[in-house]
Amino acid sequence: MAKPDVSPSRRTSMKQAFEQAPDVQPPGIRGNERPADIIARMFPAFVGRQERTAFELMRRSVKEDFAVFCTLSGAMTPAGLHQSCLIPLIERGILDCLTTTGANLYHDAHRIIGHQIREIEPNAGDLQYRLAHIIRIYDLGFWEETLLETDKLFSALLQRPEFQKRLTTVELHYLLGERLAEIEEALGVTSPSLLSTAYKYGVPVFVGAVQDGSIFLNIVKLRRVLGDAFKLRIDICDDVFEMGAMQHHCFSTLERKLAVWILGGGVPKNYTLQGEPLLDQILGVATDGFDIDVQFCVDPVDNGALSSCPAGEGHTWGKVSADSVARGSAYVHTDVTAVFPWLTYALLSDPSIKKKPRRLYDAREQAVAQLQAEVDKRRKKLVPTLEFDLPEPVAAPAPKKKAPKKPSAPSAAKRPRRS
Repeated sequence: MAKPDVSPSRRTSMKQAFEQAPDVQPPGIRGNERPADIIARMFPAFVGRQERTAFELMRRSVKEDFAVFCTLSGAMTPAGLHQSCLIPLIERGILDCLTTTGANLYHDAHRIIGHQIREIEPNAGDLQYRLAHIIRIYDLGFWEETLLETDKLFSALLQRPEFQKRLTTVELHYLLGERLAEIEEALGVTSPSLLSTAYKYGVPVFVGAVQDGSIFLNIVKLRRVLGDAFKLRIDICDDVFEMGAMQHHCFSTLERKLAVWILGGGVPKNYTLQGEPLLDQILGVATDGFDIDVQFCVDPVDNGALSSCPAGEGHTWGKVSADSVARGSAYVHTDVTAVFPWLTYALLSDPSIKKKPRRLYDAREQAVAQLQAEVDKRRKKLVPTLEFDLPEPVAAPAPKKKAPKKPSAPSAAKRPRRS
């Protein structure tokens, strides 16, 4: 174990840095401050300071025109976070790519067809809720019929001709967004869904564990009921390649730095971050990783879980850059729903915080072709990585032949009677 540096020069450096550090002396809140000023001056310590750092990095992402990849896990659409935050951020051109769960996209569709998600008491009794046909997500609830009607909606949509082929999750959700936008217009829905908004603004929507959600459960049903007449297949290999291609397109073709805003943790976090190891470690395409890494999560960072691992740990995998570790990361140890609406408000209250939508979906074929060209150039170098000197299996010893047993004399009970 390395000894700590207690040299005089080190002590002098520490003293100078301390003297230059900001003084913690926030003024009293009067009620007429701008949101950004409140964050800048009233959050000097603890989780509040983490929140302040996150806001500064989010604002920098926009001001410096980073390509912003956002991940969303947990029951966020039932909680309405997409309506309050994500859709306004997409409409202002701030979010360029989204990775979420199938559940978030499925539950978002409830409201389109007239069902409500209501605030309920989480301790009222789950046995009683079940008898009343009420589904509970902590302190949110909806009728069981809501699920059955939403299943019918997706079953009907997925039988349409445009779905009868091999698709990535990005293509699947773009097509679903297009169809849902038509339904919203026909029904006069004033609060659009996340999928229809992403479709309108060309934001790719990835789902890393597509089979872990009710949209895919209905795909299973359609395949078992309709057999070979139902031809939709999800190509997860192309899907992973497409995530890497999107990131490669942003930093190579568009020459933009990458930022990732992680709301929660889970599969959406890793699915987005693993695009960088895919490029550099697996395919040999050089990349520095994300330059800004902002995460909001309640998980502790010391249990080895991926949901909570900080940027420094991600850097060892090549997921984020050294610059991100040094000055571009924030882990806000809090529930997303407790702080993200406030940060979104502070961000969007500045009229200069907006960009022209990047419409990455429109560039997906070009991005995939460009990354494939990079792989083709490296084919000779990649071929040796396909091989490994596997040890020969140890041959199992041949079973020993057992000597035949000598016939024993028959017992008295089995001896033949003499005539």
